Amino acid sequence: MSETVIRIQVGSNNPVKHGAAIKAFSKAFPDRAIHCEQSHAPSGVAEQPMSEDETKLGSQNRASHCAQQDKKQAFDYYVAMEGGVHLFAEGPATFAFVTIRDSQGKMITGRSANLPIPMSVYQRLEDGEELAHVMDDLFNDHNIRQKGGAIGVFTNHLETRESVYMQALILALSPFMHAELFES
Repeated sequence: MSETVIRIQVGSNNPVKHGAAIKAFSKAFPDRAIHCEQSHAPSGVAEQPMSEDETKLGSQNRASHCAQQDKKQAFDYYVAMEGGVHLFAEGPATFAFVTIRDSQGKMITGRSANLPIPMSVYQRLEDGEELAHVMDDLFNDHNIRQKGGAIGVFTNHLETRESVYMQALILALSPFMHAELFES
């Protein structure tokens, strides 16, 4: 059993994202200790990304920002998660992109599953509101984003924002877990 510590930096101060990163890395590397720190990292996109491309870019920007700020190379991985919405042919949905960048610059971006959202919610987002605020208003709650998120309330807490982020991160970690198979 290795006693080596994996040091990760999450490009957000949101405890849900921090928790998802710790749980994902702990599952992916069960014989390693995980040290995780949080840091504000700008997405460079709108507060509420309204397309797949914008959401993906926000995730990649956050991970890259963390790597660029780490002048001492204190971290092994830089992790970012960005939630967004898109109007698909099947209807509006929310989802997340996750990005994991290692200290050598290898960057893997993955994506979560879609959660369908009502058209009335999507229309409010198009009008400039943020999903977290719309959900707080719709469900008469406060700070849903740091609880189960829209995923939690729409699935009756069968899944949560953290569980979906965690799954997406584990899938994105597969090229790091099997690096020898993913070499160019």
